[in-house]
Amino acid sequence: MQQFNHIQIIYQDNDLLVINKPSGIVVNRAESVKEETIQDFMDSSFPLSFINPNEREFNSRSGVVHRLDKETSGLMVLAKNNEAFQKLKLQFKNRQTKKRYVALVHGKLEPKKGTVNLPLKRNPLNRMRFTVKTDGKMARTEYEVEALKKTEKGQDFSLLSINLKTGRTHQIRVHFSFLGFPLVSDPIYLGKRLKDDLLWCPRIFLHAKYLAFFHPHDNRLMKFNSELPEDLTKALNYLR
Repeated sequence: MQQFNHIQIIYQDNDLLVINKPSGIVVNRAESVKEETIQDFMDSSFPLSFINPNEREFNSRSGVVHRLDKETSGLMVLAKNNEAFQKLKLQFKNRQTKKRYVALVHGKLEPKKGTVNLPLKRNPLNRMRFTVKTDGKMARTEYEVEALKKTEKGQDFSLLSINLKTGRTHQIRVHFSFLGFPLVSDPIYLGKRLKDDLLWCPRIFLHAKYLAFFHPHDNRLMKFNSELPEDLTKALNYLR
């Protein structure tokens, strides 16, 4: 387990655990992924004494109920048994959970509070990217500008608090990039400005700061908060 010391467990009981996922670690195993994943962390930390063939999805996903992008840090809930897995998965599917993010985007975003309703679809020309398409899946993002920031040269940035109403892949990143306010240091959607951003912000400025769900065993409301990581705090302090 030593290779997973950088994964902070915020809460755990017999049914689940909540972790603070560091930036740079992939959630799901895949043939294209060579490094350790959150699934590997679960298999190593909580090995099953018995593999039930009727719990195939729970076993194959190692208790992973939802995901964060590799570059994104923050809160995740993981299931320790099939019953918890199924109940938590249903909450995410039925949008009974609450997920709040903090992001820093280029530009002065107006209005300062709003909702983005734009359908998303995988880009057929580049499978790594998603794009806004009328025939895509519905995606809804609520945001509020928490602060306006500037560089010494006067370049504008907006610090956002974001509520995800749907959980599409790259949803926050695509929505704000499409509107002309790409996330700082986004390696996929930012474009030519990435090189300049990386001089003061080493990775995408996106952190899952709040997570709320109902406990699968007794239905009590569970709420968790995560402070902005040190690397993003330093990046924010670079601005004025």
